[in-house]
Amino acid sequence: MNKELLKKSQSLIALFALCLVISLLSDKFLTSNNLWNVLRQISVNVCISVGMTLVVLMAGIDLSVGSVLAFSSAVCAGLLKNGISIPTLDLFIGFTVLGGILVSLLIGLLMGLFNGWAITKFSLPPFVSTLAMLTIARGATMLYTQGIPISNLGSNFEFIGLGWLLGIPVPVWISLVIVLIVVFITKKTAFGRYIYAIGGNEKAAFLSGININNIKLAVYGIAGMMAAVGGVLVTSRLNSAQPNAGASYELDSIAAVVIGGTSLSGGVGTVMGTVIGATIIGVLNNGLVLLNVSPFWQQVVKGLVILLAVIIDKKSKK
Repeated sequence: MNKELLKKSQSLIALFALCLVISLLSDKFLTSNNLWNVLRQISVNVCISVGMTLVVLMAGIDLSVGSVLAFSSAVCAGLLKNGISIPTLDLFIGFTVLGGILVSLLIGLLMGLFNGWAITKFSLPPFVSTLAMLTIARGATMLYTQGIPISNLGSNFEFIGLGWLLGIPVPVWISLVIVLIVVFITKKTAFGRYIYAIGGNEKAAFLSGININNIKLAVYGIAGMMAAVGGVLVTSRLNSAQPNAGASYELDSIAAVVIGGTSLSGGVGTVMGTVIGATIIGVLNNGLVLLNVSPFWQQVVKGLVILLAVIIDKKSKK
């Protein structure tokens, strides 16, 4: 029993150990400003990684979330900044903050659904389908922005990324609500049980009467929409949509999921584990910056952490 408890708590133990080491090496780590900044940054990865968790629980993968984030947030920024103009009809449509965000979420959802459709319709490996979407969405972002950032989006939009509510940053509230909703879905709904069933044994799930294609469509759609939420948070925090936004975010997301204990083989894992994994990634990034570690070495360290997490996952299965 103690061994099982230790196994379930290993990511949490790793987080505490990491915080302890960084706090001993840098006196800036435990300052309130730094900790709130870390939580703001973690919130973006949490939103993306929650969607990724559902995908990985089905033994899938989504490499497109960073590019989906970039395109959906660029469109949101473009609508807020310029609206839609139709010269032939002498028509101009302006967008409120809510309107721009809803369009962004819709784009993320549609891109995710396209991933799911390609996977289920043509029996494509998720790696191939989402890799294609990664390239498509990144190219679409460059075409839409012409490689130029879209900035000065207004104080109301900026509040989402930089504002405070009841003494807590708004992005933290948003990520918390999303986590609670997805935890409820995975723990208390038939849809959540179907996701675990598909990841555990897809053939058995099919024979049990589960509509596997519909579940996959829904899950990839959710993953795309969660990427769009992350895009809104990033863009509002910077008050600017960058053409290269979201680069390598898919790696941070996958790292958070794996470090949090979700098996790449599917069927095993929790959303709360992913939250801990995302926190580890965020604390690690922050600690390396505080210690003035080269950005190139930061990538090396992050890669080694992912490799270690996968090795631990494989050993625990055996």
